[in-house]
Amino acid sequence: MVGAMSEVDAVDVIVVGAGNAGLLAALSARGAGCEVLLVEASDRAERGGNSRFASGVYRVAHAGAADLKDLVPDDQALPWDRMEIEPYPVERFLEEVVGPAQGFADPTLMTDVAAQSLNVVSWMRDHGVRWSLAMSKLPESLQAGQTVRLSPGGELIAEGNGLALVESLFARAEQLGVRIVYGSPVVDLVTSGRTITGVVLRHADRDETITAPVTILASGGFEASAEARLRYLGAGWDLVKVRGSRQNTGLLLDRAIAHGAGSAGHWSGAHAVPIDADAPPVGDLDVGDSTARYSYPYGITVDRTGVRFLDEGEDEMPFTYAEIGRKILGRPGASAYQVFDAAGTELLEPRYATAVPVEADTIEGLGRALGLPRLTDTVRDFNLACPGGRFDPSRLDGLVATPHGQPPKSNWARPLATPPFRAYRVTCGITFTFGGLAVDTSARVLAPDGQPIPGLLAAGEIGGGFFAFTVPSGSGLTRGAVHGRTAGRTAARLVSRL
Repeated sequence: MVGAMSEVDAVDVIVVGAGNAGLLAALSARGAGCEVLLVEASDRAERGGNSRFASGVYRVAHAGAADLKDLVPDDQALPWDRMEIEPYPVERFLEEVVGPAQGFADPTLMTDVAAQSLNVVSWMRDHGVRWSLAMSKLPESLQAGQTVRLSPGGELIAEGNGLALVESLFARAEQLGVRIVYGSPVVDLVTSGRTITGVVLRHADRDETITAPVTILASGGFEASAEARLRYLGAGWDLVKVRGSRQNTGLLLDRAIAHGAGSAGHWSGAHAVPIDADAPPVGDLDVGDSTARYSYPYGITVDRTGVRFLDEGEDEMPFTYAEIGRKILGRPGASAYQVFDAAGTELLEPRYATAVPVEADTIEGLGRALGLPRLTDTVRDFNLACPGGRFDPSRLDGLVATPHGQPPKSNWARPLATPPFRAYRVTCGITFTFGGLAVDTSARVLAPDGQPIPGLLAAGEIGGGFFAFTVPSGSGLTRGAVHGRTAGRTAARLVSRL
């Protein structure tokens, strides 16, 4: 940690925010020979931004198992001989990430991310990140099977999840001589005409101006600000729980726009998932990512009146989970119950072990315990609509139920028939927001006229135009990694021209 700085200190690049994107921007610029100052608003104990709370899955385009095996250390005892890993080309990456945006995201930005995804995780490995396969996301019953299938494109995970990810990158940054300051948030940008010439740090007793030829903003979106959520996302969003850093308030997003930056992206959109209703109101270091509740495809979800309100089997979980939170938010009390029978309980991912479910031997008893008298009718009508056929939890199995008066369930529809029955109360947890600064593939921040703002780059969640409506799992971290590295490289080129 550096102490108080003076303007005589030679800094080439200031990076604001020390999550995945900011750390990689700092490493990239430092690797190109720049003197880098990395500014983290939190204290050292909470460092790492949203990435600290992430599961650590990265969406990566690859040609098959051989590409992934090259990334994973040999000391990991993974069952490669019974892994089903199909190629995940760039074209499929784009189809699954850009397609759901319905034309409201910039495909050029995401094409760049997809094309660089494999290379950037290889580069991260060279900087100390240990990769593994996302086996930890599977219930033990599927891990023990003859064949293990992970969702294509989402197979790669940072070993030790987000905490280990950021700690390994901090260690590398310190090793390479990146200077880091903690606990002094950046509250404004310094300008000279249209050019950004530095930042204003707020210490406990004073403000301090630090200048540099290039500033990289990697300070996240506005999800940690109840006021900003209400302003941009709408009614009710001020009440949701925040899954990550308390520092991501959108302050520098607003200040950059005030200083001439353009905006882009889906400002009323956010990555919002089902989490335990008793989760902390904001990311907790001791809890981490353990409150996520993503096994909903293997049961049904009902609101506080006992009524189903969504298609739990619309697609594989990595392609629906980021929009489930919004649907829960719209229900009475902004909460719901995920209901499983004994067969479904066997398919719960390990994070459910941190919850305390309500349990009963009958659906009627479960309904009474929850205060949901309509639950009995809901489950009866659902069960009657379930077809016969082979249930396959590892892929879309085509078991469709269309119960009268309820949403369909497009896959994994089998009756809730085997006691005991369990219910987990869930609510909406917001991860990150979609609207942000207008950027190009070089990570330059653009003015409303499309021209780059001199001296200002951005990476990670502060950048807009990448996603709209929803986002497949791992896409956010990969976006941050690719654009973070790119920002560092662009910064180094700009510095070298001086």
